[in-house]
Amino acid sequence: MSEDLWAPHALHAPSAPHLPEAADEAPAPGSVTLIIPTFNESGNIDELLSRLAAALPAHLPVSVLFVDDSTDDTPAVIEKAALDCAFPVEVLHRESPDGGLGGAVVEGIGRADTDWIVVMDADLQHPPHLVPELVGEGARTGADLVVASRYIAGGSRAGLAGNYRIAVSRGATWLTKGLFPRALRGISDPMSGFFAMRRSAVTEEALKPLGYKILLELAVRCRPARVAEVPFVFQDRFSGESKSTAREGLRFLTHLASLRSSTPLARMIGFGLIGLSGFVPNLAALWMLTHTGMNYLVAEVVANQAGVLWNFLLIETLLFRDRRRHRHWADRLGRFTLLANADLLLRIPLIAVFVGTWGFGVLSATALALVTTFVLRFAATEALVYLPRKAGRTHTS
Repeated sequence: MSEDLWAPHALHAPSAPHLPEAADEAPAPGSVTLIIPTFNESGNIDELLSRLAAALPAHLPVSVLFVDDSTDDTPAVIEKAALDCAFPVEVLHRESPDGGLGGAVVEGIGRADTDWIVVMDADLQHPPHLVPELVGEGARTGADLVVASRYIAGGSRAGLAGNYRIAVSRGATWLTKGLFPRALRGISDPMSGFFAMRRSAVTEEALKPLGYKILLELAVRCRPARVAEVPFVFQDRFSGESKSTAREGLRFLTHLASLRSSTPLARMIGFGLIGLSGFVPNLAALWMLTHTGMNYLVAEVVANQAGVLWNFLLIETLLFRDRRRHRHWADRLGRFTLLANADLLLRIPLIAVFVGTWGFGVLSATALALVTTFVLRFAATEALVYLPRKAGRTHTS
């Protein structure tokens, strides 16, 4: 990934990375890195920096880092506007927008060397005057995470345009709260993109962002010990158009599935449910093949591959999205198909052993064999298809 870092206020070269002056240097007390991900937001930059300049108190050591995925002149607009700012402003332009907005924030976190990280959008729907209040609330309460919430007293979602977006936002909030009741305890607005978090509470290596809901990612994977909230009124967009699309909605659902299946037990349950869903394409293919005149035994074998392919696609997307880079997709598919078909070959001998040697009834032997081969197939799939190789090349496809 090619990156350019412009630092109008820095004395080092524009392409130099943003690093602490010394490896053992502690951050200034209460220091803040304000991370603002941008994608074609040139019309908002001047007003955003102007409002930040008016809102940030002189005693608060703040630096602003724009992580930019734009295809327009947003980086140049930031560079020009930053010359008039009293606080440091940097631009990290990413040629490859890996992980979307969430990936941009994680890139920014990796460069932050301050006590606090504040994340906000560039479109001014997040009011800049709340930045010092978020950090102040964290210092006052000892919280690791302070969320600007639309859903507590004093907050409002007024800037959400139309009943459809309001319904989608509310539905997403209920869904995430239902899926992660413990991780999101104390967070009334997990869909908020406006929050402050202590840098020490962020385990950067654990983050696997996808799309724009980075607060959810941080809360679930980093599990901050103490959470506080500050009410805010969601504003109208100052300039430009919303980046929310149906595609982002699908990425959000995929992200939810990935987060929910992050533990071995959850992955095993998901693996089983996906396996059950594979009966639908399997039976549909069997019906079509037998109605074309194919022998039913041959059709059984061919139709089973339809179910295998269905299962592979869902498992790739929902369970092991973050582990796909270790092998080429064809290698993964071949291994998965081999294991899925070996399951059939193993099940019959197991049933014979359970019935003939251990005296099980046919139905109980079949049920036990199904459970046994399922557990073995899940373990083999994780170990032989999706775990990193011990050595050698990795693939990104």
